[in-house]
Amino acid sequence: MRRSAGERIFDCINVLLLLGIMAVSIYPLLYVLNSSVSDPNELLRSRSLMLLPEGFQLEAYKAVFHNSKIYSGYLNTLFYVTVGTIVNLLMTSIAAYSLSRSDLFGRKTLMKLITFTMFFGGGMIPTFLLIQNLGMVDTRWAMIIPGAISTFYFLIMKTSFEGIPISLIESAKLDGANDILILFRIVLPLSKSILAVMTLYYAVDHWNDYVAPMLYLRSQDLYPIQIVMRDILISSSTESMGAGVDTGFAIGENIKYATIIISTLPIMLVYPFIQKYFVQGALIGAVKQ
Repeated sequence: MRRSAGERIFDCINVLLLLGIMAVSIYPLLYVLNSSVSDPNELLRSRSLMLLPEGFQLEAYKAVFHNSKIYSGYLNTLFYVTVGTIVNLLMTSIAAYSLSRSDLFGRKTLMKLITFTMFFGGGMIPTFLLIQNLGMVDTRWAMIIPGAISTFYFLIMKTSFEGIPISLIESAKLDGANDILILFRIVLPLSKSILAVMTLYYAVDHWNDYVAPMLYLRSQDLYPIQIVMRDILISSSTESMGAGVDTGFAIGENIKYATIIISTLPIMLVYPFIQKYFVQGALIGAVKQ
């Protein structure tokens, strides 16, 4: 079918717009990467766009990896991401399945109360006092339990579960299956796409979280990588790193950029493995079947 001139113009504008968005998205990452391996003195003098590194060095990465806090921060973050995401998926799935059932007593009232929490909350101080009274301050559970269910993600998963044919659930009940068996043997296996999306959302939230550890954690042994990175970014000298690298103030700028790369690279590497589920799962959760 022959395309009209208007359609070709639209395609060209669309491609140019997408290329512009891609450039705006990629350039900050490219700038940080180039800055992390550039010569420290050239980096301080440079006023260019830094499309290519100004010189080359890896001393900043050596300095960062000589800091023992980086390793403990990574281990803590992996714990929070792994355990937290498992708890998130379990709690969100149970809540979403329960409220996706049209025969649940008080379903509409419960949905109104849950939706209300998306727009109104107790605030930072009441929440901190609650966590404190529960004895979770300066514990790992303070990073997991308070955010066990995200209302927004719960609504997406609930909408996805409502798209599963009710006949499957009714057939399973006729065979003697209870709701727990139905959830884990029928509903969840049919919801792999939305589970992949929820896993990505929750994992990224845990990985990037720095407000909760700032509020609830006191021991440096419990700090996640984001708090460790913040401390490094605030510092402008290698002495505060304890790295023993005598390169002066200049390399402090490289250290900041190297720390950003080290802390963000793992979560970026995970995304391609679940990207194929991302669009499909997001559409399933956004549009009721």
